[in-house]
Amino acid sequence: MEALLFLIVVLIVVLGFTYTNGFHDAANAIATVVSTKVLTPRQAVMLAAVFNFIGALGGTAVAKTIGSGMVDAQYITVYTVFCAMMAGIFWNVLTWYFGIPSSSSHALIGGLLGAAVASAKNNWGVILWSFPKTDPKTGAVAMEGVYHKVVIPMISSPIMGFVVAYLIMGVLFAIVRNWRPVTVNRVFGNAQIVSATYMGWAHGFADGQKTMGIMALALFAAGKSVNWEIVPSWLQFLHTPTFEIATWVKWSCGLTMAAGTYIGGWKIIHTLGHKLVRIKPIHGFAAECTGATILYAAGALGMPVSTTHCITTSIMGVGCARRFSALNYTLVERILWTWVFTIPATGAIAYLLMRLMSGMGWSH
Repeated sequence: MEALLFLIVVLIVVLGFTYTNGFHDAANAIATVVSTKVLTPRQAVMLAAVFNFIGALGGTAVAKTIGSGMVDAQYITVYTVFCAMMAGIFWNVLTWYFGIPSSSSHALIGGLLGAAVASAKNNWGVILWSFPKTDPKTGAVAMEGVYHKVVIPMISSPIMGFVVAYLIMGVLFAIVRNWRPVTVNRVFGNAQIVSATYMGWAHGFADGQKTMGIMALALFAAGKSVNWEIVPSWLQFLHTPTFEIATWVKWSCGLTMAAGTYIGGWKIIHTLGHKLVRIKPIHGFAAECTGATILYAAGALGMPVSTTHCITTSIMGVGCARRFSALNYTLVERILWTWVFTIPATGAIAYLLMRLMSGMGWSH
C-alpha cells in the first residue's frame, strides 16, 4: 500500500503544478484585457477560468506528446514524475514571485527530461529526441520527439507571435487611420472581450493537456509498482495498464487549472500589461488573437508550445508596430534570459532531486 499512497501524493503534486500553471499563466490570458481596462481584474480572471476549463477538455494531442512522446516510459516511475513536478512548481513560484512571465510548459518539460535522465542512470537515450510515427488509420508518417515537438516550436512560435502580431497591427492601423480615437477604443474594447475569451480557451486547450499527459504517465508508471490485487475497489479507477487519458484526469486537471486561474497572477499581469509596453484595446485585440491562434494550431498538432512565449512576443509585436522604442528593452532582455534558462534550470533541479531520492532508496 506504500506505493499506492505515494501515487496519490504524486497525483496531488501534479494537480499542485496545474494550480500554479493556472495562477502563473492566467496573466497570459488576461493581462491585455486588464491593462486596457476593458474588464476589471476579477471579471477577467472569472472569464479566463471558465474558458480555461472548457479549453482543457478540448483534446488530447498535446497530452499524448507529453506523456508518451518525449521520454522512454520504461524508465519512468512515480518518483520520476514527482521530481519533475516539484522542479516545475519551484520554478513557477520563483518566477511568479519576481513577476517574470516564464513558461510553465517548459518548466514541466525540463523537469520531466531531467528526472528521466536521472531515472535512467544518466542514459541520455531515455529522451526521445526524434522518431517516426505512422498513423494507423491513414498510414501517414510524421516525425515525433523532443526535437520536432518542443525545440522547433520553442524557437518558431515566439518569432511567429512577434511577426504576425506586428503585421496584424499594421493592417488594423490602416483600417482605423481615419477613425476617431473614441470610436477605435469603443469598437476594440468590445472586440477584446471576444479575443480574451478566445485566449482563455486556447490557454486551457494548450496548457491543460500538458498536465493531463503527466498525470496519465504517473498512473501508467504506477502499474509497475502497485499491487492492484490488494487495492480497494473504490480506488481501482487509478489502475491504467495502458497509457490513456481518462475522463476523470481531464476533468480534474481542467478544474484545478480553472481554480488556479481564478486566483490570478497579478505580478505577471502588471509586467505584461504595464511594464513591457503601453497598450490600448486595439493592441490587446491583435495580441490576443495572434497568441490564441498559434496556441490552437500548435495544440491541434500535438506541440506543447508555451502560452507565455506566444502572448508575450505578440504584445511585443503590437508595441513595435507603433514604434520600436515603445518596448522596455531592459525587461525584454530579462524575460528572454529567463526563457533560455527555464528548461536547463528545471531539468537540473529535477535531476538532483531524483538522484537524492535514488540515494535514499526511493527510486523504484
